Amino acid sequence: MMRGLAGFNREWLRSDIPAGLSIAAVGLPSAIAYPAIAGLPPETGIYASIVAPIAYAIFGPSRLLVVGPDAATMTVLAAAMGAIIAAEPTAAGADRVAIASALALGVGVFCIAAKLLRLGVLASFLSRPILVGFFAGVSLSILVGQIGRFTGVKIESDGLIPPLVEMLAKSSLIHWPSLVLGLIMFALLWIVRAFRFRVPGPVLVVVLSVVLSAIFDFQGRGIAVVGDIPSGLPSLSLPALHQMPLDKIVLGSAAIFLVSFGAGIVAARSFGSRTGEEVDANQELIGLGAANIAPGLFGSFPVSVSDSRTAINLSTGGVSQVAGLVSAATLIAALVFLQGALRILPIPALAAILATAAISLIDIHELKKIWRISRMEFIFALIAMWGAISFGVLNGVIVAVAATLVYLLRQTMFPRDGLLGRIEGRHGFFDLARFPEARPIEGAAVFAIQGSILFYNADYVRMRLTSVAKGLPAETRCLVLDASAITHIDSTGAAALDAVAEILAKRNIVFAMSDLGEQSRGILERAGVVEAIGVHNLFNGREEALRALIGSGGEASGTASAG
Repeated sequence: MMRGLAGFNREWLRSDIPAGLSIAAVGLPSAIAYPAIAGLPPETGIYASIVAPIAYAIFGPSRLLVVGPDAATMTVLAAAMGAIIAAEPTAAGADRVAIASALALGVGVFCIAAKLLRLGVLASFLSRPILVGFFAGVSLSILVGQIGRFTGVKIESDGLIPPLVEMLAKSSLIHWPSLVLGLIMFALLWIVRAFRFRVPGPVLVVVLSVVLSAIFDFQGRGIAVVGDIPSGLPSLSLPALHQMPLDKIVLGSAAIFLVSFGAGIVAARSFGSRTGEEVDANQELIGLGAANIAPGLFGSFPVSVSDSRTAINLSTGGVSQVAGLVSAATLIAALVFLQGALRILPIPALAAILATAAISLIDIHELKKIWRISRMEFIFALIAMWGAISFGVLNGVIVAVAATLVYLLRQTMFPRDGLLGRIEGRHGFFDLARFPEARPIEGAAVFAIQGSILFYNADYVRMRLTSVAKGLPAETRCLVLDASAITHIDSTGAAALDAVAEILAKRNIVFAMSDLGEQSRGILERAGVVEAIGVHNLFNGREEALRALIGSGGEASGTASAG
């Protein structure tokens, strides 16, 4: 606990107070805007921006990370809430805030459970390409969701294309003052970004739109405004979980956890690489767990590591979690004293902020980089994007996870292998297929496999070894399997090697293994494979095996790469 505040001294206040004020200034517009993605009242975003940083300051391990509302997390939350509300008998009267709070508690519990099970590795489960593609799909969903807020037209359809078609059918209902205001604010945000103004774009939009709303009475002219925001502090309350479909709560919490934690750790490591701060995913689980449980107890929603707030903290010189506490205190003051100004904030201005945030989720540079590095990973990024667009964000998470599993299987299903030989005048063994000048070893064959032999690739390995065995010259006395790069063998893999041993035995060719790991050896011993090939045919290296089996290992040291 309190690691983000460890070693605090008063000198830090000179940096942390300005950083905290800047975080609050940038965070307030998004705190008001993001809840709209999930159909929640704006005060829930302010509550989350107050209690989550306080909880993280107490339990989080990082000095510099700032947690808060996140556009991608809000989109997954919206999808999860939609599934829960649809499952409730009285969906029309569903308490959206209570459902969001229950999901926040669920995400927090998943974080704590993952910490206890040391599952921080889950942060790496959604690969960077798949996350980039998924967020691109999420951004399009957010953009389509802003059509109604820009135009003042109530859009009832879901998905990507249906809302556009509905908008065309209802084009006569467009409230043009709302649309013009939204587009002007949207353009202003991009102008501020292009010219790198000192005042953040969202802050300028909120201030300007509130001033204009007060001068020209936007509400009286038909432009929707935020409306009344409770001026009091958030109160402690526990959502009525017994009145909700718990299976949907669990599934929704798991989806939000996977996306928010995965994206949060990617962001944390990105910032950590700049500052030299080591990011331990298992330790971050405690901080993020607390940062989600707190909003769940105070009528709010799940949060994640906030890119924009953390970037502001770093750029303004924040040195500890005091900056997050100052930000929370500033938002409390805003909630108490600026309630009247926030009430007349026009909805089209918030739509402009959300649309800009959504577009920032589309990382074109990263997509180009993925295309340049690996066409296959680019395809998986597109699959994740397509899943979020075509099946909805919640099902898109499932598609992204499935794409990850397929990608992992594809990478390991066909382990790299090859026959090895010698190159005259050079030490070591060389892949015969890669080095034309390499020559097979007289009287022996050395075959290397680089990867595990498991149930899903055991048949492929067996067929490869069988093909090699059948193609060996008649004078071949032994086949040495170089197992130095085989990390694991399961029972199915053991059966495959046993089948190869039988084929070689029928040809009177000795089947030997070198550099077999202890765990794999244990599997092969229990499966009877070691007994079948003979324990005396297990060697510590290829050179040792060849000296014992054909009486000569050559001059090579055996240290050169097979690939």
